[in-house]
Amino acid sequence: MIDAYADPGTPDTRGGWRYLWWLVLRQPGRSAAGALLGSTWMVLLAAQPYMTARAVDDGLVPGRLGVLAGWAGAMFVVGAVNAWLSIMRHRTMTRVRMDANFRTVKVVVGHVTRLGAALPRGAGAGEVVTIGVGDVQTLAQALTVVGPGVGSVVVYAVVAGLLFTLSAPLAAVVLLGVPVVALLTGPLTRRLQGAEGEYRERQGVLTARIADLAGGLRVLNGLGGKGLFADAFRADSQRLRAQGYRVGAVASWVQALGVGLPTLFLAVVTWLAARLAAQGSITVGELVSVYGYVAVLIGPVAFFVMMAYDLNRGVVAARRVVGLLRLEPEPDEGGLPAPDGPAELHDPASGVRVPPGRLTVLAATRPAEAAAVVDRLGRYGPTDATWGGVRLDAVPLDAVRERILVADNEADLFAGPLREVVAAARPADDAALGRALYAAAAEDVVRGLPEGPDSPVAGQGRSLSGGQRQRMRLVRALLADPEVLLAVEPTSALDAHTEATVAERLRRAREGRTTVVTSTSPLVLDHADTVVFLADGKVAASGPHRLLLAKEPGYRALVSRDTEDAKDRGAVDAVDAEEAVR
Repeated sequence: MIDAYADPGTPDTRGGWRYLWWLVLRQPGRSAAGALLGSTWMVLLAAQPYMTARAVDDGLVPGRLGVLAGWAGAMFVVGAVNAWLSIMRHRTMTRVRMDANFRTVKVVVGHVTRLGAALPRGAGAGEVVTIGVGDVQTLAQALTVVGPGVGSVVVYAVVAGLLFTLSAPLAAVVLLGVPVVALLTGPLTRRLQGAEGEYRERQGVLTARIADLAGGLRVLNGLGGKGLFADAFRADSQRLRAQGYRVGAVASWVQALGVGLPTLFLAVVTWLAARLAAQGSITVGELVSVYGYVAVLIGPVAFFVMMAYDLNRGVVAARRVVGLLRLEPEPDEGGLPAPDGPAELHDPASGVRVPPGRLTVLAATRPAEAAAVVDRLGRYGPTDATWGGVRLDAVPLDAVRERILVADNEADLFAGPLREVVAAARPADDAALGRALYAAAAEDVVRGLPEGPDSPVAGQGRSLSGGQRQRMRLVRALLADPEVLLAVEPTSALDAHTEATVAERLRRAREGRTTVVTSTSPLVLDHADTVVFLADGKVAASGPHRLLLAKEPGYRALVSRDTEDAKDRGAVDAVDAEEAVR
């Protein structure tokens, strides 16, 4: 099976069928073993009717007890060997499926990691979740065709050949049976493929809505939009249910035909064989063998139907995986070296200049304008920003990411022990973690957890309050210790006292390193070396906080408004803490 740390290979993303074939080719030995074991197992199943015929015709004769015992013994040995083959076949095919599953997961996770910030622009969270939870399992199941699928084809040909030695009409019925089954079920499987594809798309949309609802329920309640969102969710879920009924209707017909047609097939062949026996064209033993052959064929014929069902579902799932793998990361054509040391960042679009080694705060009349400046300075999206006089998009992206960190106040928090949740490139020791917790005024968060820094945290920090989550994000950014830190509203969810503490400690913790913070809080602005006031996305003024208060009316109005808003911060943080306890 695939090594968790090994290279999964380069997937074939030219289509769903090609991706499934790539999964088979990545494990050729195991796939060949599954096909061989499946074929041998099914052929030996067909050998039992032949030995039964010989035992009846040659052994059920007075004085030939030894012949009967010999054939009975041979049947026992073949049965025992076949039982062992069945176990090995099942184990091998389980490994084939698990390899396809884990390999696809690794390929998808690796590609999502490479996409980085480009992922949300190409695929929604619901689509990614649906692929990871459902599509990966479905396409792995489709690889069952490698073992029993090949075996079914082989035993079908073998049984047809054996029947041909008994009766050409019987062999013709058997050979024509599968094409007839395919003609009857083919339209249904194609219809199933279309219905299944639409169902998966709707499922992705609904999953995204669930994620949005879970993440923004408090905001929706505050804005009075919970009812509107609930109505939209109800409508989407009803459409998904209706589509699920359509998928279920088609699937039920496919499965019913998979059981009914082979049984009808058995009845037709048995009736023809009985007629031949009554006419004396075949012996009683041969009649028994014909019945056995056809009984053996019920499995392969039924599997042909189910194989088409699984393959169509697998192709739909593989196409969704391939669609995600075709998304391209941000273009990286940079070939110029990054500055040797700390250097000025400049955003021509806004006029913002960030001197190295200092704390700069961006205060904008609209917070989105400050966030847009940070995105350009951090090279998230198109930018003409420069770093030490060199365009950021001319520097290799890895070099930018290694030295410039954008800390978004809505960045994801993964589930796990708190120590690992806030870990950067490598786990932090207790001393470094303690310093980061102190700088983010988050020591009380750790003290309130039952196992301290080793306490488990739910995904997205749902077991923490809003203010606690924000401080944990800041702890993570400080542990990364980047040369340039660009933090978007790192204190917006904190009460005034905690915000003032964080602002003071952040300045000391980042002393001598370039730090940019977006905020309109006077508690943060008062600690800045330079405040850049943005109006309509452009620099309107810059300088120390108190000087701007005295000389810039627009800035004074902005900060005064924020001062009024800050009076309610303590109540908000208290509500967050109460929700976390509940």
